[in-house]
Amino acid sequence: MRKSRVFLFYAASLVAAVGIFLLIRSAGLRLLAPQASHPPGIVETPPLAETPSLLLHVLLALLVIVIAARILGAIFRWLHQPQVMGEVIAGLLLGPSFLGWLAPQVSSHLLPLVIAPFLAVIAQVGIMLFMFLVGLELDTGLLRRRTRASIAISHASIVVPFLLGAGLALWLYPRFAERSVSFTAFALFIGVAMSVTAFPVLARILTDTKMQTSRMGVLALACAAVDDVTAWCLLALVVGVAHAQPGRVLLTVGAAIAFIVFVLVVARRGAVWLARRQKSQGRTTQQMFATVCVSLLISALVTDGIGIHALFGAFLLGAVVPHDSQLARDIREKCEDLVVVLFLPVFFAFTGMRTQIGLLKEPGDWLVCVVIILIASSGKFGGSFFAARITGSDRKEAASLGILMNTRGLMELVVLNVGLDLGVLSPTLFAMFVLMAVVTTLATTPILQALAAPRGPELSS
Repeated sequence: MRKSRVFLFYAASLVAAVGIFLLIRSAGLRLLAPQASHPPGIVETPPLAETPSLLLHVLLALLVIVIAARILGAIFRWLHQPQVMGEVIAGLLLGPSFLGWLAPQVSSHLLPLVIAPFLAVIAQVGIMLFMFLVGLELDTGLLRRRTRASIAISHASIVVPFLLGAGLALWLYPRFAERSVSFTAFALFIGVAMSVTAFPVLARILTDTKMQTSRMGVLALACAAVDDVTAWCLLALVVGVAHAQPGRVLLTVGAAIAFIVFVLVVARRGAVWLARRQKSQGRTTQQMFATVCVSLLISALVTDGIGIHALFGAFLLGAVVPHDSQLARDIREKCEDLVVVLFLPVFFAFTGMRTQIGLLKEPGDWLVCVVIILIASSGKFGGSFFAARITGSDRKEAASLGILMNTRGLMELVVLNVGLDLGVLSPTLFAMFVLMAVVTTLATTPILQALAAPRGPELSS
């Protein structure tokens, strides 16, 4: 009886979600966005010939970024917050919102705008490697253990905030969007930005609170894993819609589906074969590692060429490598420290350089920011809570799941940077959503501890 109820709930929610979004879209098509006041992204930079000390500036910036990230990360770890959030805050503090406002001359010397394009390249490569590692750590076994519950809860935690975000787009589009962006792409992107859950940060929170092996912890990880896969598929669709010319959207989506099928069928078999070969030889050779790197670059190039962003290709390839193989463990060991210590802080600093909280000048702007935070939080919590209750969780477990699914962190920043690059998000809206990502993630641990959720019975291995 419960299985039938879960299936009916899941099917009805999907049908209702599609219908509601189409109604929102039909209303939004009548709206007119303001003219662009300034182009998105990084400002124009002088030629290289005018910057003879460019390497010196880049090296100095990297030094400052890494040191600031390690210091803030250690402080946040001491405060029982995820270390990565300290690194995110360090990146924001190095940007124009704090250092540029407090000491503009120091800021222009440490992080001059002329090096922004070079930090952008380093950040993009780093985040591509990070998404590959996220896919590599994705345990598909979590999806099989509680398939009905995890899929129902995770998709409810996506559908509800997605629809709330699309509805919010009706209010935001005529105020903060740019006229060159269609309402459809804008509404889809706002919906996705509201729906993201950060699987790596959530896993770290569960480990720190020693809940990772409890029944609720495993269910939360399973839901976050499904969230990751679904959210990145939705983001790929949004990027395809934003990039494609009218009439080419179906071609973009079709090419994306074909590539996904190819990776899941052909590339997965190749990854399994390579993992078995590594096991038989007892070590990961340089040639094997080179094969993985070449495959990663090809996958990123193909998805970028299709028009759904290189990050998606990196994540997808990582997800087909056997999670528990020695090959996956060796790749993580070779790459993880470099990515976490060097590349990710650069990404956070680059995000900080693009985040201009000073653009929120009027009380009305801060009111919009508060509304975004409230809708994002209530949508995630409400969707997760009610779906968890329907699938058999008690109130406290369902509430804990709702709180955990509000963890956005790094994954949200990745999505937001994609939106800014596409021009879907204006710099003002980008700053608002960055604040939303920081607030919702930092609130997770203290609220979870205040709720004092019981650890459930340990799972047998």
